[in-house]
Order: sequence, then structure tokens, then C-alpha cells
Amino acid sequence: MAILVVIIILAVAGYLAFKPRTEVMKQALPTPSVAQKFPLPEKKASPEMTPFSSARIQVEQPSGTGQLAVIIDDMGASMQEARSLVAIGVPVTFSIIPGLHSYRDVAAFAASKGIETMIHIPMQSKEWPQRRLESNGLLISMEDTAIAAHLEQYIRDIPKAVGANNHMGSEFTEHEMQMRVVLQALKDKGMFFVDSVTSPQTVGQRVAMDMGVKFGRRNVFLDNEQDRTYIQGQLSQAVRLAKKTGASIVICHPHPATIKSLAALLPGLKKQGITLVSASRLVK
Repeated sequence: MAILVVIIILAVAGYLAFKPRTEVMKQALPTPSVAQKFPLPEKKASPEMTPFSSARIQVEQPSGTGQLAVIIDDMGASMQEARSLVAIGVPVTFSIIPGLHSYRDVAAFAASKGIETMIHIPMQSKEWPQRRLESNGLLISMEDTAIAAHLEQYIRDIPKAVGANNHMGSEFTEHEMQMRVVLQALKDKGMFFVDSVTSPQTVGQRVAMDMGVKFGRRNVFLDNEQDRTYIQGQLSQAVRLAKKTGASIVICHPHPATIKSLAALLPGLKKQGITLVSASRLVK
């Protein structure tokens, strides 16, 4: 009995000694907030926007070699754009929209500098008429004779053009009968067609192969975003594809950021095993 009493006394004493300490610890530990329980993802800093520099801009260098064609769409609005692109000193291809302010001068200048030219055929997009189309553009509602007449005029406007690709055209290039009229006009003049692939449902390649028209397909758009890092990444993708398959075709536009990026990047591709060629070299 005495032993039991001693055990009870010791237990009570231990509890009284431990309780204050536990309460102090609880007071010292703050209750976690909602933000601490469910932290938001850490925001990553935006990449620093620095001036263009060939020393800082470099394309990844996978092993191998390949050919790369760079098509500059929407040419014909400015002679300054044309001069800046020619000054890079590498093969590129100008795709000129007939009817733009300086399209004849740009076409003549390109020919004098040995720059290959194409016709950038304005075609109906899925957003038309909310999205503007040039007054001489092709609509799916046109009669075959009207489409053919437009093609004849384009070819007269840019007589040195060796091929063509579609300007917009996410709607038009899905329609086989209308595309057959376009491709037949090009075939009659010995010209090729490069599908810009503005729609995943384009029939361009299938119809061109069926008709025996020389054909190419855009692999990468370089400048959907006017950002140096983005353009660099897209060009890196095109380089990898060229080295993997032997060739790739890229399309871009004469935006200031694009021209600066091309000037910084293209001259260095030769050291990476990439041969820049005109678009006509990559059509089949």
C-alpha cells in the first residue's frame, strides 16, 4: 500500500513539472497561416531583356549537318526591310505580297542581289471577314476562272518569282478544288508551292503530290512572338530538325526583332554544320 502511494505521488509531481513546459512550447510555436499550409508556387523571374549581341545569342549545336531554308513572308511593304535582310549576307528567300506599297521595287532589288523570290498568295483565313484580307486575295467563294485570273496577275506582278506560298489561308488551303486551281496555275509556269501550314487540315501536300507539283512544307515559324529568346529557341528547333532529317524550312517576317535576330544568328550556322539555301533547293 505504501509503495502504491509513493507511485501516485511521483506521477502527480511529474505531471505538474511537465505541464507548464508544454504550455510554454505551445505559446512559442505560432499557428500556421493558410499561406503556410498551402504555399503558392514560386514566381520565376522574367528573363532579362538585353540588347542583341552575337556573343550572347547562340543556337544549340547538336551533332550532324543539314540544310535550312529561311523564307521571309510579307515582303513588299518596305525597301529598308529588304536592304537590312540582304545585308546579313546569307541566302534567304523573299515571299512578296503582290500589291504592297513597294512590292515591285523589293522584287527588283532582290533579283539584283541574287535573292530568290516567291509570291506570297493572300488567301482567305477562318477569321475572314473580321480579319482583313488584301483586296486581291483569294476567297473560297470565287469561281475557278477568277482564281486562275488572280494567279496570272500575281505572276505578271512578280515575274522573277520561282514559287509561291500562302499568306494566311487557314480556310482556303482546306478546300481541294480551289487549291487545285492554284497549283495548276503554278505548275503551268514551272513554279513550286510551299505550304505555310496555317491549318492542320491543309490539303496542300496531298493535292500537290497528286498533281505532280514541286512542293515544300513549313516546319517552324520563327517569330510568332517578337521576343529574342523565343526566336532563338525556334531557330534551335529548326537546326535540330535539319540535322535529324537533312533539311528544314522556316518562315518568319520582317519585324525589327526578327531582322536583328537573323543578323545575329544566321551567319554562325555554318560553323554548326548548317548550310543555308534558297527554298527552291528543298522542294520535291
